[in-house]
Amino acid sequence: MFRYVLFSVVALLLCGVAGSWYVGGKLMAPVPRVVGPPPKALGGRTVTFRSESGSLIHGWFAAGEPGTGSVLLLHGVRADRRDMLSRALFLHELGYSVLLVDFQAHGESPGAHITFGHLESLDVEAATEFLRTAVPGARVGAIGVSLGAASLVLSHKPLHLNAVVLESMYPTVEEAVADRLTLHLGAWAAGLSPVLLTQLKPRLGVASDELRPIDDIAQLHAPLLLIHGVNDQHTSLAEARRVFAAAAEPKQFWEVAGAAHVNMHRFAKAEYERRIAAWFRSYLEQSSPAREDALTRNASRSAPAVDTPRRALRAG
Repeated sequence: MFRYVLFSVVALLLCGVAGSWYVGGKLMAPVPRVVGPPPKALGGRTVTFRSESGSLIHGWFAAGEPGTGSVLLLHGVRADRRDMLSRALFLHELGYSVLLVDFQAHGESPGAHITFGHLESLDVEAATEFLRTAVPGARVGAIGVSLGAASLVLSHKPLHLNAVVLESMYPTVEEAVADRLTLHLGAWAAGLSPVLLTQLKPRLGVASDELRPIDDIAQLHAPLLLIHGVNDQHTSLAEARRVFAAAAEPKQFWEVAGAAHVNMHRFAKAEYERRIAAWFRSYLEQSSPAREDALTRNASRSAPAVDTPRRALRAG
């Protein structure tokens, strides 16, 4: 009887290990997609450049008005550069040069695994350097969503950005995994988080304590606008408030009423554009007549908005 019980326990443990390994593999699996050329509404061109992540990064670049700033747009996990298109169109109309990229293991950028900011942070560094070469002397801003936000903060090299917008960013990978397990399986499942996290080192070469944006955000050295949905269950509002508290000044926090883990531009379009335009104007602006005309047109469309719940696409 004892041997039977022991055998059953061992078998269950082995099944659990195998199951967690399978789930971990699915979470880390690349998401290749054909993205294609930029839409006519954006114009610009497809670009490629090398990253120290080992990937050939694919993206879209559209030049703005001479003498204006540039903005890098960074998508969320399991997405691609198309998720940032609506933001790019809005910013390009204001005169900014824009660069939208696919992270390694996403879209058209090859990669063996999604690494939750480890290799993707190297893609951020490469993209920033590309922008500085493409638009010499321009001030550079960035918008990162979820994984894109974390990857920006986790960059090891100084990015020397002039303004940053971070949306729906988790404080640590431990909390990100626990929150998602709880959301999909219930509160009991948060205890499974360590089983998944122990796979990071053997599979990706990085430990969970190296994927903690909250520990690095004070060294961002750029004005920060943090945006987070009040109803976000992938990363709680309390967690976002801890991130904000850890960040250095100057900083602002927009808590979006009614929003979950969604595309904030689509959820609260008018208010989003008003706030983002003002933020980048403060730190990237180098005025030109064409730029002033675009700002005036945008202001006339973007009447003050009240945040109300509505359907929106998920953020990455």
